[in-house]
Amino acid sequence: MRLIFILLLLPLVGFSQQNTLTVQVVGVSSDSGTIMIGVYNKADGFLKEGHAIMGVRAKATSGITELHIKDLPEGQYALAIYHDKNDNEELDTNWLGIPKEPIGFSNSKMKAFGPPGFEDCAFLFNTDTQIQIKL
Repeated sequence: MRLIFILLLLPLVGFSQQNTLTVQVVGVSSDSGTIMIGVYNKADGFLKEGHAIMGVRAKATSGITELHIKDLPEGQYALAIYHDKNDNEELDTNWLGIPKEPIGFSNSKMKAFGPPGFEDCAFLFNTDTQIQIKL
């Protein structure tokens, strides 16, 4: 009887697995401020305020700052990151809209005339994964 109970629970084990995305932000210039990550799951609204499905933050650590995004469902995602050096919780820009604080994107770099698109930054997430993003 005990064996039957265990065999019946076996298929449920896969559903309880929690996937974690570990993000190593490389090139952090100082320990001051906060590393901010916006997690997006579609092109519509990418990099627009209020459209990230999740925001993650961690105290900046000079060199590499590591963040863990837990319980992320399988899917396609793109990340936008910035180093909020002055902790004002916004990306500071100049009068042209060019960022004054370091930024980075999953799978991509800034283009000559603006940020990359969702497709440039997107990656498939379906298991525990570790990625590096350079500021």
